[in-house]
Amino acid sequence: MKLVVLDGYALNPGDLSWKEFEKLGDLTVYDRTSYTNTTEILERIGKAEIIFTNKTPINRQIIEKAPNLKYIGVLATGYNVVDVEAAQENRITVTNIPAYGTEAVAQATFALLLEITNQVGLHSKAVHKSEWENSPDFTFWKTPLIELAGKTFGLIGFGRIAQATAQIAHAMGMKVIFYNHRPKKSKESWIEQVPLDDLLKQSDVISLHIPQTKSTTGFIDHEKISKMKNGVILLNTARGGLLNEEEVATALNDGKIYAAGVDVVSSEPIQSNNPLLSASNCFITPHIAWAPVETRRRLLKICLNNITSFLDGNAKNIID
Repeated sequence: MKLVVLDGYALNPGDLSWKEFEKLGDLTVYDRTSYTNTTEILERIGKAEIIFTNKTPINRQIIEKAPNLKYIGVLATGYNVVDVEAAQENRITVTNIPAYGTEAVAQATFALLLEITNQVGLHSKAVHKSEWENSPDFTFWKTPLIELAGKTFGLIGFGRIAQATAQIAHAMGMKVIFYNHRPKKSKESWIEQVPLDDLLKQSDVISLHIPQTKSTTGFIDHEKISKMKNGVILLNTARGGLLNEEEVATALNDGKIYAAGVDVVSSEPIQSNNPLLSASNCFITPHIAWAPVETRRRLLKICLNNITSFLDGNAKNIID
């Protein structure tokens, strides 16, 4: 049996091991595969029955030209890189990795928020450049500093990551509300489910935790931004395509949105013409919320369990 990992470097730059996968068959691991060169993708898939992809797109054309393919393992929670409908039509099982990065992504969401509110990095650099040493006062600050306690934290989506993020917001003394497209109960008395328009109007901080689908692409647009509080803080550690980036950038430059913290953008790696790069008060990290070694180790373990379960005839975490 032939197995191919198309873009393994991001998951395993050398601090993890593929040895357990090698036991399953003839394994080939590519650090990177072109996102745009269909010929290269097909050549690397070759006669493989099993492939793994993180961000290398597996579209209908590729699926239909890979007749041996039986299984696509997505090395992430989001699976929009795979044409699932085409896979189903060709009787190919697609699995993903749910829940592996819950704590890490919640942590990164607040890392972005705290950078916006306190800008530790900026002030540390100022101190190292002798600005404190030469200050006429015992203290100084270069940007407005914001206290989170008492402010309203709104979550759009209420899956595992959102729930973990809500716990942190509550611990910070924030009022926590959420919107979910279906009614969803919380075990906690301190959190309230509200309609989307109410969340947009009430929240001082809005954090996105929904998948990117056809219906949610461009979800945060001018219409929704117009319903937000003036000076709202916007966070996105889900998928870049959830933002209409041009309209978010305009709102940042106009001051309608005070600041944005994003770990994801619509096209990754980010392109030089992305409007967020030149937008005012926009903090961008290179899709690293998932990347702590503990998180990646957990991901690899779940991936191995997915494929062994599939081979045993009891597939888990199937996308349908």
